[in-house]
Amino acid sequence: MLKIQEHNIYISHNLKASLDDVLNASNYSKIAVIVDENTEEHCLPILQPLLPSGTGVVRIKSGEENKTLATCGHIWQELTDMAFDRKALVINLGGGVIGDMGGFCASTYKRGIDFIQIPTTLLSQVDASVGGKLGVDFNELKNHIGVFRRPNAVLINTEFLKTLDPREVRSGYAEVIKHCLIADKDRWDRLKQKGLEEQDFDELVEHSIKVKADITTADPLEKGLRKILNFGHTIGHAVESFYLPTEKKLLHGEAIAVGMIAEAYLSFQRGFITEEDCQEITDYILSIYGKVEIPVADYEHIVPLTLQDKKNEGGTVLASLLDEIGKANFNQAIGKEDIEAGLNYYRRQ
Repeated sequence: MLKIQEHNIYISHNLKASLDDVLNASNYSKIAVIVDENTEEHCLPILQPLLPSGTGVVRIKSGEENKTLATCGHIWQELTDMAFDRKALVINLGGGVIGDMGGFCASTYKRGIDFIQIPTTLLSQVDASVGGKLGVDFNELKNHIGVFRRPNAVLINTEFLKTLDPREVRSGYAEVIKHCLIADKDRWDRLKQKGLEEQDFDELVEHSIKVKADITTADPLEKGLRKILNFGHTIGHAVESFYLPTEKKLLHGEAIAVGMIAEAYLSFQRGFITEEDCQEITDYILSIYGKVEIPVADYEHIVPLTLQDKKNEGGTVLASLLDEIGKANFNQAIGKEDIEAGLNYYRRQ
């Protein structure tokens, strides 16, 4: 078992040992697990035998479209009906939607109760469960309502990845790519030599968690350095938000793949990275994700959504770009022409 002490993150194939370590440290009055229909079927049977008798289950619907205040109302009502007090514990068993929303609900219920994350997707294991960002979408705007609060523990077990649809694994891999591009050139050089199916996910998950844990420890409230974790997200989130209510809905990592290519191009345009580096990044990402058709007519809807990015200041869109492969910068002002140029570059590939 590996434990990252600062964030109370356990990385282990022995879920019982890490769970016992957390539960034995506190005398919780009640416990409930938040699941969706997928984690209830595939993951809860693994976890439930390890929990005290009488543990409750709160069921929600899966999908980003259900990451709303309406679903929070359901969760809060369930906790209220179970007579949860401030000594109770919520366990979030699922991907980024459950982790973000379940943590937000726990952090605001009775002004805050304990919660732990047991992430079951690659995306949530390498990204969403680490760093204490919690929240819900609002009117299709990603994570528009939320708080910063670290979970009491994060229990990482890559065995859960075996329950995933391949598309979900591919989505999470985008954040693995991002962590290499912003913080570890040597790892990027090794990563790009292999396709998705050839990767060692135990090794990649541990690497990504350490990258994110180091950055969020240095800047827990995203005042500076932590913003580099948003490489690919300024344009990527706008693309994701625009297509979310449509038949063309993208998973988070699929949209971030678009964003990383577009923002790598802006990094090249500003002289931060070479044209060769930009093409290398583009080619590898396209080899994993293929290409999304983004008509020019959609730009008029996508570009304004970047104005809602939480890194912005004073109405200026601020992106995080690459200084070089393995190093990123932040607070780079970009305008409508830049965003359209990035999307045009993506379309030309």
